Amino acid sequence: MFGIPGKQAVTMTPKAVSQIAKLMQRDGSKGLRIGVKKGGCAGMEYTMDYVAEVEPNDEVIEQGGAVVMIAPMAQMFLFGTEIDYETSLLESGFRFRNPNVADACGCGTSIKFRDVDELNAERQAR
Repeated sequence: MFGIPGKQAVTMTPKAVSQIAKLMQRDGSKGLRIGVKKGGCAGMEYTMDYVAEVEPNDEVIEQGGAVVMIAPMAQMFLFGTEIDYETSLLESGFRFRNPNVADACGCGTSIKFRDVDELNAERQAR
């Protein structure tokens, strides 16, 4: 919907591809749907859900056995995002490197996106 021909909406690091493929196999899902919702101290939060079926308007990204679907309402906010999977001594999880984020809360679980009109104008200029 908001894509640029020949360019994927999001990319995944090899660690993210490996983890998503493991999760898909373990749970027998067709992939993970990524979206955004209102919440958190910065205003928005990422969502990730197992999916059994691809929705008609999902943006589907397949890479190395990993399948990610982007919910239609989240596509413009996630375009250009790199998904990574990091493991540390205290925690492990997916990390989103998103050029559309203007600010994030101190705990790192919620984000604030740049203005929608600014994002639309930038996409049209490409």
